Amino acid sequence: MRNVDAAGLGIGDDHPPRIMGVLNVSEESPYDPSVYDDPGEAAAYVDEELIGEGADIVDVGLESANKDLDVLSAEQELERLDTAIETLESTSGDAVWSIETRYHEVADEALSRGFDMVNDICGFADPEMPRVCREHDAAVSKMASPPDLERPGAIEDVGDIYEALSMNGLTDKTILDPAFGGWSEAKTHEDDRETFHRLREFRGYGRPLLVSINRKSFLKTIAGRSTEEALPVSLAATSMAVERGAHVIRTHDVAETRDAALVGAEFARDRHRSAGDADAVAVEELDVTTVREAERHLDRIGAAGARQGDRDVARNAVVRTYELSGLDDAAVGALRAATVGGDASGAAFALGDPNRAGTPPTPSATDGGTGGSAGPAGDGSPDDGPASDRRGLLIGTPAAIEAVREAVSGVSDPLDAAIDEIARDVN
Repeated sequence: MRNVDAAGLGIGDDHPPRIMGVLNVSEESPYDPSVYDDPGEAAAYVDEELIGEGADIVDVGLESANKDLDVLSAEQELERLDTAIETLESTSGDAVWSIETRYHEVADEALSRGFDMVNDICGFADPEMPRVCREHDAAVSKMASPPDLERPGAIEDVGDIYEALSMNGLTDKTILDPAFGGWSEAKTHEDDRETFHRLREFRGYGRPLLVSINRKSFLKTIAGRSTEEALPVSLAATSMAVERGAHVIRTHDVAETRDAALVGAEFARDRHRSAGDADAVAVEELDVTTVREAERHLDRIGAAGARQGDRDVARNAVVRTYELSGLDDAAVGALRAATVGGDASGAAFALGDPNRAGTPPTPSATDGGTGGSAGPAGDGSPDDGPASDRRGLLIGTPAAIEAVREAVSGVSDPLDAAIDEIARDVN
């Protein structure tokens, strides 16, 4: 995972989660607590409510993202930039300052006058934006968006978000934002929830991730809360987002979000990393939970598609565990035979003992490291008791489980149906 230096602030896996507090100098912005048009009042808000409560980054919006309002031109945004500059110059706290804009002209002017980074809500739809950010050596958050300066974040198919993030390339200091929220009429709350489910997938570019989920409708509707009541659901999602690999959380509720992010970071999976010295082989354990996530990492290193074996790697990158119950003798025998040697030797099957209900089944060692199970007598025979009481664990990669399905096909309709269901789920 590439880390990003944003004016001295480290962002990425090597650093704690960063909090981006929001300041709007646009009178049409919907969230009143963050909206100011007086530089003095705005500076006081930044010092007390943002930096004072733990914001690492101050993100200044020049116009509302409301899709029902007219889009400002670059010239109109530039007219509002003076207020943002005066606010920056009037604050006493220490933070990285980000300008939210879709135009390279505005980014260039802001970076020339004291801003440190850019939050591009149109994802390089302005093809000059990457050049400006490189020339200023500035970090830039790039939100998934169509190639249209008037349609920020309006990706209507979740499957297209990943590709949209690569539009017009990436700079060395690009942070990726998969775009949550009602950016288009066609985008549903379920779309946002699916995007959240797939958050780890966007780590496939090897870049830090930013999420903006504060009080968003796709969270509010889960609990039936209004915007004013939605802080708890935002904080729950914040912890989950950080645990899933997000590095920057954009929010109006800085202090509370900071705490939630720290909890998520504390309980995130401990992924092994070792840089080693110049002569050592560096190691980084990737956070992969689905085949699609593994495929994204293969794409990143240029392996996927080179040969079929590279794609097969993705199907061997994830291990799943399923509990099966109601197993008769034929099913037990078929599962044992399929997972001891042969094409499905990457899978394991462990049969439980119905005489020890409530205790986990104990797999026995077999040649090649595959699974099996001994009965109560330890002789590998089927356990006594009715099939309705007999449970087992089937463990394996998608590729191995597909091999199990082929090996046990035709043994019985119930077993065929169960393994078919598992094979569909694991992929």
